[in-house]
Amino acid sequence: MSTDVLGFRAQRRRAQIWSAVLVIALAVVLALGLIIGPTPLHLADLGTILSHHLFGSALPDNLHTADAIVWDIRLPRLLLGVAVGAGLAVAGAILQAVVRNMLADPFTLGINSGASTGAAMAILFGAGAIFGDFALQGSAFIGAAVAAALMFFVARTAGQLTSVRLLMAGVAVGYALSALTSFLIFASDSAEGTRSVMFWLLGSLALGQWDLTLPVTFAVVLIITIILWCLGPCIDALTIGDDAALTLGINPDRMRAILVVLVCIVVGAVVAMAGSIGFVGLVVPHAARRMVGGTHRYMLPVAALLGAALLVLADIASRTLLAPQEIPIGILTSLVGAPFLLVLIRKMSARS
Repeated sequence: MSTDVLGFRAQRRRAQIWSAVLVIALAVVLALGLIIGPTPLHLADLGTILSHHLFGSALPDNLHTADAIVWDIRLPRLLLGVAVGAGLAVAGAILQAVVRNMLADPFTLGINSGASTGAAMAILFGAGAIFGDFALQGSAFIGAAVAAALMFFVARTAGQLTSVRLLMAGVAVGYALSALTSFLIFASDSAEGTRSVMFWLLGSLALGQWDLTLPVTFAVVLIITIILWCLGPCIDALTIGDDAALTLGINPDRMRAILVVLVCIVVGAVVAMAGSIGFVGLVVPHAARRMVGGTHRYMLPVAALLGAALLVLADIASRTLLAPQEIPIGILTSLVGAPFLLVLIRKMSARS
């Protein structure tokens, strides 16, 4: 049996083991998120509450308040965290493949900033009314798509489309759109809308509620992740180079366009619900590659599970560190991601 076949089997085995471990870890942190908070709960009470909603068992009178806390506040919030963490991690992994740069993620390439600008316009000025109940999500997607288009346009007009030009163009577009978002905030006459946008820009899962937006966000992340998993061999070819992709009958420019559109849909959906949360899409894909290697069919599920678990942990910390005051979750992810980025830059410098 060839060495390549043995290597692929070992990689698949590692992916299966890590996926199982991360599923268990995600279940554990979800349980912790349901019982930990300004009002702590007992694990036995949590089991009674979940059994009441899932299987129709009786709920004791002394648990009605705890039931409202768990089922109406914490659970939808944590489920939103699962969707947002998985979506950002998958989007970061794809952008690193498209740009062929390990520093790429939705935050550094300005796609988060574009989605934030679109969402801010929806909150402050009612933009995206044509999308009805999904005005926030639709505006965020358009903003993300505009940011991605500007990134490619600026990079291409500067010369040959390279990973470095794409990265620098994304940083420039991100700064410009962040400035535009700040201008929109100051131009708004709504004090309440301004406060909402400012807190939302720092990242929060407070919008997680039992309404239509939560299952739609979950469905968008799940469907796009499955599509990207199916495109895994094509993404692997892009990471090798355009010549390898052409040899396999893949049009590199068309595939990049498809992947960027899919990433914009995911980023628009999660940013509209949770605000601009940075560094998840940068840190998690690198950790996933160290676990199972760079083959995207194995790496993407691991990245999604790891991103979901880490964001749920960050949400637990945001609710408890300064309780009853809540720390915006984007602050915590940046505190973790910034040192990681410095280490990554140092490794790149050492290799060069």
